[in-house]
Amino acid sequence: MAAVTPVMARELAVAQKVCVRPIMRRVIDRDTDTDQRVAIPCGSTRESVCPSCAHKARILRMQQCAEGWHRTEEPEQDSATATATRPDDLLEEGEPGPDPVRGEDSQDRARRARSTRRRDDVCELPRVTPSSTTVGAVYSAPNGREYRPSMFLTMTLPSYGAVGSGGIPLDPDRYDYRRAALDALHFAKLVDRFWQNLRRCAGFKVQYFATVEPQARLAAHLHAAVRGAIPRQLLRQVIRATYVQVWWPSFDRAVYVDRLPVWDGEEYVDPDTGAALPTWDEALAQVDADPDARPVHVARFGKQADMRGIIAPSADAERAVRYLTKYLTKAVADPISDDADEWDPAREAHIDRLHTELRYLPCSPQCANWLRYGLQPKSPGAGLAPGRCPAKAHDREHLGLGGRRVLVSRQWSGKTLAGHRADRATVVRQALLTAGVLAPDVERLAADTLSADGHPRFVWTDTKTDPISYSRVILESIAERQRWRTQYEQAKAAGGSVDDRSATAQPP
Repeated sequence: MAAVTPVMARELAVAQKVCVRPIMRRVIDRDTDTDQRVAIPCGSTRESVCPSCAHKARILRMQQCAEGWHRTEEPEQDSATATATRPDDLLEEGEPGPDPVRGEDSQDRARRARSTRRRDDVCELPRVTPSSTTVGAVYSAPNGREYRPSMFLTMTLPSYGAVGSGGIPLDPDRYDYRRAALDALHFAKLVDRFWQNLRRCAGFKVQYFATVEPQARLAAHLHAAVRGAIPRQLLRQVIRATYVQVWWPSFDRAVYVDRLPVWDGEEYVDPDTGAALPTWDEALAQVDADPDARPVHVARFGKQADMRGIIAPSADAERAVRYLTKYLTKAVADPISDDADEWDPAREAHIDRLHTELRYLPCSPQCANWLRYGLQPKSPGAGLAPGRCPAKAHDREHLGLGGRRVLVSRQWSGKTLAGHRADRATVVRQALLTAGVLAPDVERLAADTLSADGHPRFVWTDTKTDPISYSRVILESIAERQRWRTQYEQAKAAGGSVDDRSATAQPP
C-alpha cells in the first residue's frame, strides 16, 4: 500500500474535522521513562488556515448565539462576567468599547472636556425611564397564545461611490477610498455608540450577539441578534442619529515622506534641525484651544438597514443563527461567495487601493503613522516608522477592521465563551458516563500531575515534525476522533436524548 502523503493526510483531516496544522509537543513520562508526541489543535478561526478548527469555532459561536437570543428569564452571571468596566454598557470579550489601541482612554476623557451638544444635522433622541431587565416583553395574540419576539438587525456603512457586480467600483478614481478607510478604522466605536443610544431610548438593557462582516464592496456591515422587540421606527431613528466624531490633530498633509524623524533616546526629532516634534498632548491642546476646530472625521451608518422580528423556536430563528455566523471563518479580504473566482484582477486592484490608503492613516493615538504628519504618537518609543504600525487594522487581511468579528453583550447568556465550551464538553462526558463508557481522559498528561518524588510526572517540550511524522500524527488523531465519535453515538442511543448544545437546563 502506498504511503499516505501530507497532502492526503490533510484532505482526510479536513473531511473528518481534525486539525490540519496541530501544534506538536513531546511529552516525557518520568515514571515509565517513555515519551510520546501529542498533537494540540491550533485553534485558528480562519478557514484558510485550518478548516477544522474554524468549523469548531463557528459551531461554538452558534451555540452562544442560540442560547441567549430568546431567553425568557434573566441570565445568571458567573464570576467571570460579573465584573463590568462601565455601568451603562457591560462589556464581554469581543464587545467594542474604550480601547487604548483604538481611541482615548478614560483618563484622556477626564482631562479633556468637550461640549456634549449633539450635532445640528442629527435629530434628538428620546429618553425613557431605564429598566434593569434584559429580556423582551411578552405579547398576547387574540387566540390567547403568548409569545416573546426578538429581532434580527443589519446595518452597514454609507456609499463611497457607485459599484458594479462583485462590489467593484465603476470609477475607482472617483471612489472615496479615504473615507472608506477611516470609517473602517472607527467602525467599532460607531457600533459601540449605537448600542449606548439604543439602550437609552429602548428603556431596557438591550442585549445582542453581533457579527462584523465585509460586504462585497469591502465596507463593513453588522448583523445582530437582538433580544426583545424594539419598534422599527425607533431603530431607524437611532441609526440615523448615531455618529462618532474623531477629535484628533489633522493628518491631511504628509510632512515626512522621503526622510523620517529620528529617535534621540527620549523623543522623535527632525532629521535635519534636531528640533523635537510636537507631542500628542501638545497637539491635542492646540486642537482644544482652536474655537474653529472641527473633527477630522465623522463616522455614520448608511441609509440601508434591515430589521425583522424573529420568534423562537422556529425555522427562521435557526436560519438566522446560521446566517449570523456564516462568514466568521473568512478574512475580510476573502471572496464573500464560495463560488467566486479565486483571482479577480479588478477585485484585487480594489483591495490594493483600500489597503494602500490604510497603510499610512493613523489608527489610534499610539499609531506610528503620526510621525508621517510631523507629530509624535502617544507614548512613543524607539523603532517606530510610518507605514509599519503593528496594529492589524493596517493588514491586507483585515482592511481597517482591527477589532473582533464577534461582539457579544455581557448579559447575553450569562456565560463567557469558555463557559459555553465547557458546557459542550460536559454534555459528552455525561452521555458517555450514562451509558457506562469511560470519557476520554483529557488530563491524562496534565503538567500538574505529580510523581512520588513530588515533581511533575509529565514534562512537556517543543518538537519539530517531518512530513512522515506529520502524516502519522494526523492519521492517529483521525482514528482517535472516530473512536470517540462512535462511543458518543452509541452512548446517545443507549442513554436516550441528549442536548447537544448545553449541559445546563435552559428556559423553554
